Amino acid sequence: MTSKITPDHLSRIAVVYVRQSTLTQVTGNLESQRRQYDLAGAATAAGFASTTVIDEDLGRSGSGSMERPGFEKLVAMVCSGDVGAVYCIEASRLARNGRDWHHLIDLCALAGTLVIDPDGSYDPRLINERLLLGLKGTMAEYELSLIRQRGLAARDAKVRRGEYRFALPPGLCWSEAGTIEIDPDEHVQEAIRLVFAKFRELGSARQVFLWLRTAAIKMPVMRRNVDVCKLEWKPPAYHSVVQILHNPLYAGAYAFGRVGQRTKVVDGRSRKISGYQKPQEEWSTLIPDHHPGYISWQDYEENQRLLLDNAYMKSNCSRKSGRGGRALLTGLMRCGRCGRMMRVFYGMEKGHAHRYQCRGDDAHVGAGLCIGIGGLRIDRAIALACLEAVSDRAVEAAIFASDQLVRSANDIIAAIERDLEAARYEASLAARRYELVDPAKRHVARELEARWNAALERIVELEKRIEEKRAGLAAQPKIDRAMLLQLAQDLPAVWNAPSTDTRTKQRLVHTLIKEVVFDLDSETNEAVLLVHWVGGRHSELRVARVKTGRYPKDNIPTAVEALRKLAGHWPDKELAVSLNRMLCKTGDGETWTTVRVREMRERLGLPDYDGKNDNYVSLAKAAERFGICIGSARRLAETGLLPGRQIMKGSPWLIPTAALDDENVQIEVQKVIGRRSAFYTNYQYDRLTRLPGI
Repeated sequence: MTSKITPDHLSRIAVVYVRQSTLTQVTGNLESQRRQYDLAGAATAAGFASTTVIDEDLGRSGSGSMERPGFEKLVAMVCSGDVGAVYCIEASRLARNGRDWHHLIDLCALAGTLVIDPDGSYDPRLINERLLLGLKGTMAEYELSLIRQRGLAARDAKVRRGEYRFALPPGLCWSEAGTIEIDPDEHVQEAIRLVFAKFRELGSARQVFLWLRTAAIKMPVMRRNVDVCKLEWKPPAYHSVVQILHNPLYAGAYAFGRVGQRTKVVDGRSRKISGYQKPQEEWSTLIPDHHPGYISWQDYEENQRLLLDNAYMKSNCSRKSGRGGRALLTGLMRCGRCGRMMRVFYGMEKGHAHRYQCRGDDAHVGAGLCIGIGGLRIDRAIALACLEAVSDRAVEAAIFASDQLVRSANDIIAAIERDLEAARYEASLAARRYELVDPAKRHVARELEARWNAALERIVELEKRIEEKRAGLAAQPKIDRAMLLQLAQDLPAVWNAPSTDTRTKQRLVHTLIKEVVFDLDSETNEAVLLVHWVGGRHSELRVARVKTGRYPKDNIPTAVEALRKLAGHWPDKELAVSLNRMLCKTGDGETWTTVRVREMRERLGLPDYDGKNDNYVSLAKAAERFGICIGSARRLAETGLLPGRQIMKGSPWLIPTAALDDENVQIEVQKVIGRRSAFYTNYQYDRLTRLPGI
């Protein structure tokens, strides 16, 4: 062994490479770790000038599927020529894959570096020893594959029987007999049950999270280390709520293999990415009714369907849930021509209505839009159909709504009482610890006394919260059930009440309707709505469209004539709108666009709009200054109450700037404002008090 170590080797550095594959080995297999560190003493005894230990790869696999900064550091040091020998306990510590192993051996041969293990020293420049090192690397790689194959086969056999033990989420635990059972801690049980109950009530994981945050209810969280598993109570986090709702173990099913790994090639090396969520059909094992659960398997599947509806970034062709916008049919409207889900577009200015629009094949440039329609009339027709459908169950709905606030408050009080029970136990435990301490050890007694006081303060805080909740519940006005039943007979009044928010209406519609297929009937100028109800029934609704193109057909001007009169007064975009309103067509029968107007205007030598006309403003600017809608301003102009003129019929209005401050005009504007509804602002912005879910 020593005959191969020359003075040239001893004058350089000896590197001891230390590696263990997992954190469990790092904390548990200490003897192997100690033997690897002892190689530094062997290098010093051999006479090397200095010894460097590289242990950055503790807890990292040598299979080549993850980054190894320690190995990269070793390769860099060998390339520099400063390393005389590389010490390792065995070949598998350096690498478990052929690429890394042979790459290191090649570099050691070029730099004249020895590879030393307890069996001997090897010079990669010698062909026989190079062959032996190659066999060692091949055996290390084969050994890893063989161990992994045997281990996975044994694990999968236990998984198929439902006997393989793995880390369970909060609320479930392994029994002494090796079966999964519900956690005997009632505090944990009720917290998990509360999440499922609130999800069924609110219909959204985010709403459940916000409710838990508002109620200041803590959730159980498992904190896992290498060999420690501890239950802690933390403020609710959104991902924790979603994990509870998605986990099939809570439905009594034994599921394994829900999360997989993907292999990617990064910089010429394979890298494994964990955390890939597999679809249910690709799970390794799924055994329903394996153990007691918090919900049934049918409830679990219904929850998954509802969560999928809530995910707007997935499954674009399926229906989606409502999220509180002004549109009633968000996520329910499907185009009857191309089959795509229709999108909702909201006006950017105050008072603009929403619109349902099918974008068609918008992934291809020039494909154009499909069909669309304004949303107000459609929503009104669907709302009326829904109210007629649920009119027979109005009494039950009224009674359910009257009890819901009380149930929600009682849920919060019950959760706080469970926290109070746990806090009292912690206080009694802290008191016993304080009583057992030796009074002479004041530094220990002071700390235990501080913990006892903190536990007592926690009890006082929880008791105060319970008193406040009960006082608030008692201070609420008593619900008159007779009045509720009377109001239930007039559902339109409840539907249109300012206190009924859009989210509540959307939830009711999504409960009743599966989807609405929309199409246009050009012959009757109607919108055709095919309503697919949840129970399997179908009904057709026809909604009259707003009549357009009222410009007299016998008096349609030519495009050249209109442009000669309007050019210079308005931008090209407004000119295109005016020409289309006057039913003017291009030479090839197309509608006008900004580009086509500009080309025609330049061909005719007409001036462009410079925007310097300070004597007149547009109707939209006048309406904005008055604080009224454009329709009201147009009616004032058409009746002559607001001075203004049109260059030709169908063109935009020109309002004199001086008329904006006229006293008579201001009086008429105030009359328009005085006719508004008392809830005008609420109708515009939908900033309403949110009711509990239906």
